[in-house]
Amino acid sequence: MSVQKKFLGSVILIVILNLLVKPFYLFMIDAEVQNQVGAADYGLYFSLLNFSFLLNMLLDLGITNYNAKNIAENPNVLSKYLGPILTIKVMLGVVYAFVTIGFALILGYSNLQMELLGMLIINQFLAGLILYFRSNFTGLHLFKHDALLSVLDRVILIAICSVLLYGGVVNSGFQIEWFVYAQTVAYGVTAFLGLVMTTRKIGFGQFRLHRFYSYAMLRKSTPYALLILLMMLYTRVDAVMLERLLPDGEVQAGIYAQGFRLLDAANIFGLLVAGILLPMFARMIKQKQHIGELVANAASLLVGLPLIFSISCVFFAPTLLELIYRNNVAETVVVFPWIILSFIPICVAYIFGTLLTANGSVSLLNKIALGGIAVNVVLNFLLIPKYGAYGAAVATLITQTVAALGQLMAGVWMFKLHWNRLLILRLVVTVTLFLGMGWLNSKVGFFQGIFGFVVFGFSGFFMLFATKVLELKRILELVKR
Repeated sequence: MSVQKKFLGSVILIVILNLLVKPFYLFMIDAEVQNQVGAADYGLYFSLLNFSFLLNMLLDLGITNYNAKNIAENPNVLSKYLGPILTIKVMLGVVYAFVTIGFALILGYSNLQMELLGMLIINQFLAGLILYFRSNFTGLHLFKHDALLSVLDRVILIAICSVLLYGGVVNSGFQIEWFVYAQTVAYGVTAFLGLVMTTRKIGFGQFRLHRFYSYAMLRKSTPYALLILLMMLYTRVDAVMLERLLPDGEVQAGIYAQGFRLLDAANIFGLLVAGILLPMFARMIKQKQHIGELVANAASLLVGLPLIFSISCVFFAPTLLELIYRNNVAETVVVFPWIILSFIPICVAYIFGTLLTANGSVSLLNKIALGGIAVNVVLNFLLIPKYGAYGAAVATLITQTVAALGQLMAGVWMFKLHWNRLLILRLVVTVTLFLGMGWLNSKVGFFQGIFGFVVFGFSGFFMLFATKVLELKRILELVKR
């Protein structure tokens, strides 16, 4: 089997597994946990989870990305450096734990909050180990091993939580702590299996620090780690600020989480496509090929579909939220449209952020991310005290739009791309027609309920083909590259 066919088959496998497992987890497990524990308890968990994300770049410092590239170029070095890298990961885990706990103490978290945060810190460490083991398999072209590890933790978590949530084995109400403990078990089993699979393939080197290799690796990977930190700050700080700034902050964070869950599910699509685009962009840039056509093909897919999906969600917000949640639905209906519309600029950023990453323009991306942090924090301080979760949602949409525009303009300028006026015109026509259809439906009510949402969404999907925003030929060209 050729490398290209093996890679394409593996990508398809990973996409299918992720699309099957992760949305099921989000809506059947994660959402049901929130339904059973309530907005306040889940809001506290959601805030602490996002807080644990803020500094998790300290767990990796870009090692995983560097390792995948290095192993792909030099497969034989994995057995030599497995032990030293694991040593670094453990040391970074200790640093991450101390720094995160230190900031938590400064912010005045209670003993109960600190206990929950402690478990989430352990979970972040285990999740980081899983990503590292996956990078080994990616570098060795063992894509099926990577695919297995990409969903195994969620499969285990689904199994445990299904018993607790739906099995009738718990007499008292479900507790949010059980959800965190179940995650620890799922991550722990998956990380252990990743270690076993790795050592069976290449053996296990000496467990010690390799000073010169470690220094060289950290020096090369630190700029990427800084980018991850900055992006985490402006995408994850909203929930933390909600919980800290408001008297009912836990409830407001829970309402925000309910609106955010659908965006989280939709992002699976964007992340998977961006992961496919990265090696394509990198190869074309290295070979000095013109990337304009690939950018246009990616934009038709990563802008057209999110526009239809987000607009559909806005028009059918009450229907979708009432289907998923039992608590605080009315409040979430107000917040949700602003959050789900953020999916559009996020997907624009997936195109041009990936392009700039493939070009090695990390410094420029860091500057854009710094601008995003400034916008997000200022807006949150202004809007959250007065508007709560609604204010945080508005801040999210504005921040993501500013960051996406920054990346778009940088990509156009750096690669001297020409605006595809025909594609833009087709997008404008499609959106105008689709918005008109949505407004008319809100007055007349042709499409109702969840079936109406599906029919409405598919109408927009076919409209993309009718206006030639999407063309089967372009999609096939994107897949074949």
